Amino acid sequence: MSRTRTAILAALALVAGATGTAAAVVPGDVGIAAIPCSVDYKVQSQWDAGFTAAVTITNNSAAKSSWAVKWSYAGNQKVTSGWNAKISQSGAAVTANNETYNGSLASGGSVSFGFNASYSGTNALPTTFTLDGVTCNVDDGGGPTDPGDPGDPSAKVDNPYSGAKVYVNPEWSAKAAAETGGSRISNQPTGVWLDRIAAINGVGGGMGLRAHLDAALAQKGSGEEVVQLVVYDLPGRDCAALASNGELGPTEIDKYKTQFIDPIAAILADSKYAGLRIVTTIEIDSLPNLVTNTGSRATATPACDTMLANGNYVKGVGYALAKLGAIPNVYNYIDAGHHGWLGWDDNFAPSATLFKQAATSEGATVDDVHGFITNTANYSALKENNFTINDAVNGTSVRQSKWVDWNRYVDELSYAQAFRTQLVSVGFNSGIGMLIDTSRNGWGGTARPTGPGATTSVDTYVDGGRYDRRIHVGNWCNQSGAGLGERPKAAPATGIDAYVWMKPPGESDGSSTAIPNDEGKGFDRMCDPTYTGNARNGNSMSGALANAPLSGHWFSAQFQQLMQNAYPSL
Repeated sequence: MSRTRTAILAALALVAGATGTAAAVVPGDVGIAAIPCSVDYKVQSQWDAGFTAAVTITNNSAAKSSWAVKWSYAGNQKVTSGWNAKISQSGAAVTANNETYNGSLASGGSVSFGFNASYSGTNALPTTFTLDGVTCNVDDGGGPTDPGDPGDPSAKVDNPYSGAKVYVNPEWSAKAAAETGGSRISNQPTGVWLDRIAAINGVGGGMGLRAHLDAALAQKGSGEEVVQLVVYDLPGRDCAALASNGELGPTEIDKYKTQFIDPIAAILADSKYAGLRIVTTIEIDSLPNLVTNTGSRATATPACDTMLANGNYVKGVGYALAKLGAIPNVYNYIDAGHHGWLGWDDNFAPSATLFKQAATSEGATVDDVHGFITNTANYSALKENNFTINDAVNGTSVRQSKWVDWNRYVDELSYAQAFRTQLVSVGFNSGIGMLIDTSRNGWGGTARPTGPGATTSVDTYVDGGRYDRRIHVGNWCNQSGAGLGERPKAAPATGIDAYVWMKPPGESDGSSTAIPNDEGKGFDRMCDPTYTGNARNGNSMSGALANAPLSGHWFSAQFQQLMQNAYPSL
């Protein structure tokens, strides 16, 4: 809970304004004189040994090209990490200097930053702040839960994408625009991936979560704006794919809660961001692994068996849903794999049941789930027009083809719509919507079929007509021949809230060879173009591009291929 204290400046009487900001009155003056600066200091979240704070500084003096805010603690508080400012501490004294991207501070302008800190005993609040050596007045409270605060968010809408712009990540946009021809798509909205604790504050000088939210506010203008976040750092993450392993060990569920989810929730709950529609994609590839890659299945892995046994995927997803779902303007979408993963009879219904278990654990309820997302970072075609699941060739069902392999679905749209119905049947709200990631499933270019394949056999019929040109539907890493899919779009089909580019095109799925790194990412042979496969891809070639960097790193060759094979074409 936030706390408030107002500091009285020497020789000045302070009059509290309607918004909780104090103004100085000079004795004998008939008006209110402008104070040099004001500081709003909020303790947003506090636990036994630490807290998260947000600071907003308003400059009432001449415009500045750089700034430094200083304060001192009376207790033993120690800043451990920060965002939107370079924060240093010497003893009790703390200094926050601007970052390169927010040094400009106009007269009357404000800038915000935040930090996590440790403490023991009493978390005494600072009483004096200075901006470039000039003392400011202080309102160190009035957090988002305080009554009377402005900016209370409106109730959730049915589809957050309807009538709204979607945030264009300036960091991804700059990389895309720097590529030859990239300006054709550099203004498209993509997801912001929070894939490790450090990403909350920004990695390597890059934008952290608050910086992205601030940029979204600037893009928003007077309309509605969606910000898309991928929340992705479970303990023992992605137990069946080494390329996307994470930093937390299988048992580190408490660290996931307190150092990852709690700080994210504290930032998203800031009333400053109440006007944004914040869409979260919750932990891709986690829960589906518990269904398909455990127990006696040929695709089982010891790591997935461990995560099923300890319950930390279920607990982590439930905790994230509960914490983030409590924020009025956050819309949670749980990852639901894709048709080539959960579309089989053995997987379809059990997955929905497991998702319900996660959505009702750790204090979460189905009301914390706004919908589900399919095909995140995958390549499954949106709609296969040249064959259906009901077709047969010479008396043999399409389901018996090597490609379909008894699946009940041949594309993402049919799967997403059917899975939505299944989810409602197990207890999810009837108003849930689906998102489909179309960032890399266009499969255009000269090799795109224009009609069905030959009816020589069911395999020639399917293989000759399918848009998805992967060697096997289980191939997932930097796929050769892939193209950009449908552009992001709200409410494109029944039950679908939006087509989205949650995976930013041009970011690698994993490295082609082993690359030492400090990101917790291993080397997965499915990203090696020479790999001949395993049970999960029918012992087929991986179909991966060569010379790929670590997952999440920029892969120019892939980006160029995606543009070349885009469908609809650019």
